[in-house]
Amino acid sequence: MARKLGIPRSRSVIKDAPRRGCMVALLVPALVALGGVALVLRAQQANVPKMTGRYHFLGPEDSVNILQEENMLKGYIDVFTGSQESDSIFSYPLIIGSRKSNQISFRTGKIHEKYYRFNGIVERGKGEKSGDPDYLQLVGELETITSNSVTGTHKVEKQHVILKSLGKNEGVPD
Repeated sequence: MARKLGIPRSRSVIKDAPRRGCMVALLVPALVALGGVALVLRAQQANVPKMTGRYHFLGPEDSVNILQEENMLKGYIDVFTGSQESDSIFSYPLIIGSRKSNQISFRTGKIHEKYYRFNGIVERGKGEKSGDPDYLQLVGELETITSNSVTGTHKVEKQHVILKSLGKNEGVPD
């Protein structure tokens, strides 16, 4: 009957069964342990507190100001322009922003045909407690998009950034 079903009649399959059982017995606990480590890491990432606060941005005087309400992000990015423009600070409002677990994304409104887009994660930094500098970090890809309204083209500059939270008593330099 076994031959008709295509099942081989080999004694080596039966002889190797105890060895396979030992391998499985060693492999299962290792996989369970690895799965446990992955769950702990996911739980740590998901337990990152609300990210409301101020973060360093591209320049030493620039900052990202975020208010997290549920899974929505609101706020603005202050960019000091120096003597290039008539205004010394441009405040780009966050027009779209969201957080799902530790994944975050936001987009600003346009000022002088320029805006910012960020996609990344929020994670714990080196600060020990809430209110310390670098307590939280925004890590990901920042895109600076500049539009040319005459030609209809867009220039996109991408860069990997780590935006560290400002401490409770830390301000952006004057």
